[in-house]
Amino acid sequence: MNVFTRSDRHRVAVFVRHGVLPIEAGIVHRLFGRVRGADDRPLYEVATCALEPGVIGTDSDSDLTLNVRHGPEALADADTVILPAAEEDYGERPHDPIAPALAAALTRVGERTRIASICSGAFVLAAAGVLDGCRVTTHWMSAGYFRAMYPHIDLDPDVLYTDNGRVLTSAGVASGIDLCLHMIRTDHGTATANEVARNTVVPPHRDGGQAQYIKLPVPAPERSATARARAWAQENLYLQPGLAEMAEREAMSVRTFTRRFREETGMSPGQWLTQRKLDLARHLLEGSDLPVDHIADRAGFGTGASLRQHMQAELGVSPSAYRRTFRGTGSTRLADS
Repeated sequence: MNVFTRSDRHRVAVFVRHGVLPIEAGIVHRLFGRVRGADDRPLYEVATCALEPGVIGTDSDSDLTLNVRHGPEALADADTVILPAAEEDYGERPHDPIAPALAAALTRVGERTRIASICSGAFVLAAAGVLDGCRVTTHWMSAGYFRAMYPHIDLDPDVLYTDNGRVLTSAGVASGIDLCLHMIRTDHGTATANEVARNTVVPPHRDGGQAQYIKLPVPAPERSATARARAWAQENLYLQPGLAEMAEREAMSVRTFTRRFREETGMSPGQWLTQRKLDLARHLLEGSDLPVDHIADRAGFGTGASLRQHMQAELGVSPSAYRRTFRGTGSTRLADS
């Protein structure tokens, strides 16, 4: 019996284990399941699988279980495999060594299949050797254990998610949303990802380099915020706003503004501005016929050469290649690209 029944859709397998965090499995179904093409046709088919089909316990003990219909054979047919966290990931030496059945299941994943972890699911991928040579992340509370167990792997515990091309990792529970939206955006562009985010009532884009843990996520009332400067900069990217101008709008010194900006966003002003410029440039490349130089000017990069440099560094593609990918392409399975 085939797990996936639609050959015209990108096939996503959610590989769950006993003690799974149900919210993380649900995130994948909710987000990928809401992606539609121009003709309102679903672009993904999502299936949940486990080492053995049947009732899978969650981290809510006996209060909540999952009835999983598919076994590990789903991994062989998937274009994307996503591994949520489970209770067994927590402790001093999770997956050291990896259970033979779990290791055997992961060998079913194709060499060109995209594979991603949510939260401490990264421990499983690390134990299986999948993360060797990759820059990865996991929940910041587990970073010490991860470094002790896998010192050869480049761990960055301060970011929301990492993208190594085929292999992706994300931090704690909510960053699974960011990771899924990032994959949808990579597959089908910003407009599609933004529509999914609107339907789900979540922010459309938090950059992967944003900090996992922000000490002051909501500024104290007595503190001056940086929101007005950010709103102004967002509306005036074509003016190429700089740090000094943003600080002046909040009547702060550059040093104070920079510190408070990072406290409130988890990013430096320069990083934030670059991401907003790239967001606008991608939107214009997808939805307009404007020449690249005009888009670069409107997005605040100044020149087409600067836009090309930033897109190559951040996305690994040129503006023209990005436009060709997302202008009326419809669904594309990664395994066929």
